Amino acid sequence: MSTLIVIPARLGATRLPGKPLRLLGGAPLIVRVWQRAQAMHVGDRVVVATDHPDVAAAARSAGAEVAMTRDDHASGTDRVAEVANRPAYAAYDVIVNVQGDEPYIGADAVRGAAEMVESGRFPLGTAAATAGPEILADPAIVKVVTDDAGRALYFSRAPIPFLRDSADRAQRDARLRQHLGVYAYRRDALNRWVSLPPHPLESIERLEQLRAIADGLAMGVATVAPVLGGGIDTEQDLADANARWSDATLTAGTS
Repeated sequence: MSTLIVIPARLGATRLPGKPLRLLGGAPLIVRVWQRAQAMHVGDRVVVATDHPDVAAAARSAGAEVAMTRDDHASGTDRVAEVANRPAYAAYDVIVNVQGDEPYIGADAVRGAAEMVESGRFPLGTAAATAGPEILADPAIVKVVTDDAGRALYFSRAPIPFLRDSADRAQRDARLRQHLGVYAYRRDALNRWVSLPPHPLESIERLEQLRAIADGLAMGVATVAPVLGGGIDTEQDLADANARWSDATLTAGTS
């Protein structure tokens, strides 16, 4: 099956103003994410989707393919859907959304999410990393709980699964998963997702995937090893990412 990777990027982030153009290892963040996606060799085509000419110019200067989009999208998935439904991209069977603030996303996560859809098991796919109890107290880290077949039951910023009895700590810890910033969609499932109205759970948690989950769309979750670093949402996240940066970051975990 042919796979299109779309990297949505908007300039209007409030917690980290100008996020796609902030520097990571001396280059704009959107360029670093595009470089990493290219190095994975998972998608047959990689395109940056943005509504801002400055982001487009930065990406194009690095050699990226860019698709300009509307400026009224409420989520990255909405932006991805606009691009995926254009005639130039209509031939791709699987669409993968690599979020524009995930420079450390691994090929295992991207490939795993895509394989959830390519296998025919699920119309939607994503990935999560095994993690320790330290993630539970951090609402910036999204947790996911799955059924035994790998289908997502719920995503939350809250500590899930909740430990009621300390005797069950080992069982709880074995099921802790940190959600990663990647989604894969079958084309019809993507269009179904963006046709739905915002769901109260989505609004409460500020998690767009809850719209699809609440509608009953099945999302498979590929489990991968612990991640080097998560998404970049704050000044501290960016400082930490720069402290870890090296040229090897582009190809680390992309085999």
